[in-house]
Order: sequence, then structure tokens, then C-alpha cells
Amino acid sequence: MEACTLVTTEAPNFTAEAVMPDNTFGEITLSNYKGKYVILFFYPLDFTFVCPSEILAFNKRLADFKTKNCEVIGVSVDSKFTHLAWKNTPIENGGIGDIQYPLVQDLNKAISKSYGILFNDSVALRGLFLIDPHGKIRHAVINDLPFGRNVAEALRMVDAVQFFEAHGEVCPANWQEGEEAMKPTAVGVASYLAKHAK
Repeated sequence: MEACTLVTTEAPNFTAEAVMPDNTFGEITLSNYKGKYVILFFYPLDFTFVCPSEILAFNKRLADFKTKNCEVIGVSVDSKFTHLAWKNTPIENGGIGDIQYPLVQDLNKAISKSYGILFNDSVALRGLFLIDPHGKIRHAVINDLPFGRNVAEALRMVDAVQFFEAHGEVCPANWQEGEEAMKPTAVGVASYLAKHAK
């Protein structure tokens, strides 16, 4: 399955070992998160360069995700032992410190493959998937290896999905929480565009 075809479909389920927020090893089954939103993001490798900036950025905004009933889960092809070693390495020495969301091991690369982002049979591209409480993928973005993702944009997409589900209105370009949206009718769209064209 290619990643671009996953949006609107059921998220591929998996059960895998992970380093948990308290640094214990545990097992994660994605389907157990039904009832919550999930940001599932993949990164290439522990102990690399762009990856820690993303992992720390998600951790910094973790409380914002949680207030939206959204859990964050990171995945790479590293082992749980490597994840733990990286967490136990101080940030100033290239580690990630006390990350408060699970980091999943994908040693056999099956999870990355099921999400269509395994690159050269080696590592995952920087894929991010927003999964709704029913287990359906509502948003996906995939970056090439050199480019970090925008955590604020991931939060904005959670807001947009939740706004649509609550109000039935669609979110135009650059929509932010608290702003006006559009009624999904020709009249509603025309009215919005007339107001915001300048």
C-alpha cells in the first residue's frame, strides 16, 4: 500500500515493542488507541541529526496534543534498546532525554512497509499520519530524509479534523482554530471567498 492511498482508509494495525514514557519496555497495539486521535510519525534512525529536533519538538507540544485527546507515537527501524540508549543520552550529547511518548521499534521494517514509507528497504521516510478515533487515517504528510516536519501544522490538522467533525464545516487554506470556516455548499464557499478574497 502506498502512503498517499492510505488517507480515508483504516490505519494498518500493528503490535510492536516500544520504550514507554517511563523508560520501561512495553507492547503497543495501535488498535488499542481507538477512541483517541493519534499522531503516528516515522523517522529514519536514532542518533542522527534532524530526528532529535523533531522528537523534541513533538515532546515540547505533547500537552497540546493531549488536551485534544490526541496521543503521539514515534516509530523507527531501531531496536527498543537503541531507543532507550538515545533517551538516556543527554540532549547536549546528541540524545533526546526524557521523551514522554512511546518510541516503537520496527526492526523487521513491517510497520514502515505497511504505511508505504520504507525507503530503499532500509529506513522510513519522515511520514506522519493523523488517525481519528475510529482508526481511519485523515491526513498524511511525507518528507524526504533531510527535511524536518512542522509540529504546529500537525496540531493544526488535529484542530481541523475536530472542527469539521463538530460543526460539519470545511476548513479553507491556512485555517487556524478559532477562525471562520466554510459551509460545504456553493453558497457557503462563495460567501466565504467574497469576505476573505482580499
